[in-house]
Amino acid sequence: MSFEQSSLILQKQLQELIKHPVEGFSAGLVEDSNIYEWEIMIIGPPDTPYEGGFFHSRMSFPKDYPMMPPKLKFLSEIWHPNVYPDGTVCISILHPPGEDQYGYEQANERWSPVQTVESIMVSVISMLSSPNDESPANIDAAKQWRESYPDFKKRVQRCVRRSLEDF
Repeated sequence: MSFEQSSLILQKQLQELIKHPVEGFSAGLVEDSNIYEWEIMIIGPPDTPYEGGFFHSRMSFPKDYPMMPPKLKFLSEIWHPNVYPDGTVCISILHPPGEDQYGYEQANERWSPVQTVESIMVSVISMLSSPNDESPANIDAAKQWRESYPDFKKRVQRCVRRSLEDF
């Protein structure tokens, strides 16, 4: 896959999202001159502790996209079992293709070139609705989610309020 092909694929996906927006997020380029850096605004899903929040994130695509996955990082503060403390999202479909060296994930759960920005974002919105606390990126958030949900919810609601201040 050439640099030119990956750029064309990304341009097509961006145009499709602009023409047919998907509920729950919006996407655009950080700079018009760089198709490999996207700014994503994630709207906290209804009926979750994240409801009402507007979370800034950045999706960075490798030059060999779609053969390899992009990275997604929240720029807004977020408290979630599947988001590292630095904001990096940890979900199976963003892990490189092939077998998991730890044997936790099946190859078909990991990145595949058929994934799109839309399918990634639908997975992230689903992750906000139902965290996977079996394989946490943020152990403290996962522990709090399991053992003290009311405190978890309060902490998330603080993040929601802060996201509105940044908006």
